[in-house]
Formats: sequence, structure tokens, C-alpha cells
Amino acid sequence: MEQQTGTALTDQAPADPAATEDALATQPVGYWCGLAHSAVTRHVRDAMARTDVTQPQYWVLNRVHGGSAAPTREEVVAQLTPLADGPQDISRAVDQLLHRGWLGADGQRLGLTDEGEAARARLRELVTGLRAEVHRGISDEEYVAALKVLRTMVANIEGPRTV
Repeated sequence: MEQQTGTALTDQAPADPAATEDALATQPVGYWCGLAHSAVTRHVRDAMARTDVTQPQYWVLNRVHGGSAAPTREEVVAQLTPLADGPQDISRAVDQLLHRGWLGADGQRLGLTDEGEAARARLRELVTGLRAEVHRGISDEEYVAALKVLRTMVANIEGPRTV
């Protein structure tokens, strides 16, 4: 059996956290992606928890900060819910940030308060440091190559993304 590129198909081995470099090509990508996702998410969320912020709250602060027009609650929820653990996470984060005074509402539109912008900037510094920690020993070129591979795998299964 051959892959579409004409190269021989590599057998799939059971997931093995101790696999040698020579055996990595046989490892299941789902296992390693899942392991990386869990480890990175836990690391980021633990660091944010120490500052009394959740990852969905950070996403909301960034979404409200970015863009040419202030978004509505519905727009924020629709855009960020696919990233969240559950369907109520983003709506809950908006409510928490409104209660905390980091978001304000001008009619239907959400905006950052001065406190919210200061918190977003502090969190951006935290996340930048966490990213450096996670990416230690990995060049930007290696990182881009890994993401290209993952993006191609997704396209092989689901088709190209238009996002």
C-alpha cells in the first residue's frame, strides 16, 4: 500500500510515550496532539488561575479588544464557543468580566474598561512568557513546520479551512 505521494505507508504502532526517535514515525498523531493539548492547556490555565483569571476570560478580553468595531455579546459568544470546553463557558466569562468591571456595555456592544485593558495587557505578558516556556528549544521554523503538518492532516480529513 502506498500513500498518494507515492511513498510507502508507515505502519501505526501503539502509543508509546517512551518511543525512540527512530520509532516516532509510527506513533499515532492523535495521541501526541491530545497529550500536547492537555499539557499546554493545563499549564496555561494553572498560571492564569494564580492571577484569578480563566482562559475563556482572557479570550473574551482579547476578542473585545481586537477588531474594528466593538462586538456584541452574541458575536463574542459565537466566535469563541468553538474553543471552549462547553456551550456556556464564553457567556459565563462575559458575565464574570462585566461583574468584575473589566467589560462595559454600550447598548448591545461590549468594550474594555480601563481596568479591563490593564488586565488584558498583564495577561498578554503572562501568556507571552508561557509561550516562550512551551517553545523553549523550538525554532520558529520548526514550529511553523509542525503547524503546517497538522493543518495538512486536518485538510486531508475535513478539507481545506476557509478561516
